[in-house]
Amino acid sequence: MTVRLSRAEALALRMTGLLLRPHPTARPEGVADVVEWFGAMQAQDAASGLWSLGVRLPGATQNDVRAALERREALRTWPMRGTVHLVPARDARWLLELTGVRTLAGIASRWRQLGLTVADGERAGDVLGAALAGGGRLTRAECLAALRAAGLDTDGQRGYHLLWYASQRGVTCIAPHVGNEQTFVLLDEWAPDPRRPERDEALALLAHRYVRGHGPVTRHELARWTGLTVTDATRAITLAGDLLAPVEVDGEPAVVDAALLDTPRAPVDDVHTLPGFDEYLLGFKDRSLMLDPAHAAAVVPGNNGMFRSTVVRGGRVVGTWTRTIGARAVTVTVHQLVPFDAALRTRVDAALTGYARFLGLELRHSW
Repeated sequence: MTVRLSRAEALALRMTGLLLRPHPTARPEGVADVVEWFGAMQAQDAASGLWSLGVRLPGATQNDVRAALERREALRTWPMRGTVHLVPARDARWLLELTGVRTLAGIASRWRQLGLTVADGERAGDVLGAALAGGGRLTRAECLAALRAAGLDTDGQRGYHLLWYASQRGVTCIAPHVGNEQTFVLLDEWAPDPRRPERDEALALLAHRYVRGHGPVTRHELARWTGLTVTDATRAITLAGDLLAPVEVDGEPAVVDAALLDTPRAPVDDVHTLPGFDEYLLGFKDRSLMLDPAHAAAVVPGNNGMFRSTVVRGGRVVGTWTRTIGARAVTVTVHQLVPFDAALRTRVDAALTGYARFLGLELRHSW
């Protein structure tokens, strides 16, 4: 039976699935729990990825999260849509194999423009594989130097594409930063015991994780998030079986984690200060449930894919914020998209204080 959800109910379930409010069954105690819950979390910006984890792990600090990533509780790679995500280490390889093939199939035109060939990409993988073997860890600059020493041209965007290709093929992955520098390691060495689900099992697992981690979603949103075809997305939802339940939001068919239907669906009034590249907005094709279309340009100026950090109240984006990090303090400027009364401002201050505490810095305001 299909359950009809009001927009307020759908939003409450969405925030619960996104672990931005208490969940009846998921009580993540660390980075590994959060990342496995989502299956993949967008993390093209490393600092944003750290806070996406921190906001879902109250009391954790940035150093705690970094230490967990050094313990390989999760790693970063390019599993879907050519975009960097945090994924469970043991799931990285099957995710690349399931969703990365479509990304690889679409590179020919761009690579011709860059003067790259598949042979160049394979050569880059061989070079980096040899350079990193035996527990090696190289910065981005060191990886590019190794490629140049092997006779590969890394000028312009070619270097980025060769690094991307090596990770897309499952040779390398992105390790935590050393200082301010991105580093690379061998995937086989950082995830030596990978899961190996068959394709149908992998489709079902990916669908369940995406749906449970995002609340009510459509098959088209699953297709967009994973980069799969709509046909494969539809099949994935079917394969997930009773783990998912059909719902209807604004007259449109969707699915939700079946366990969520037994939870309270009353409207919520939580206040969060989220990073720009967070699953809360990036995980969806249609963001109108969370973001007034009139405010879209303020959140994504120029519609260029660069999302500003957001202030979220009751599931709706009500402001954006920027920050400048100093030696002893983080200075935050809040931009109101709707008027803040004194009570809301106090609650936003409290949320930002939590962010400063995560960084281990004092909070300074510049409203």
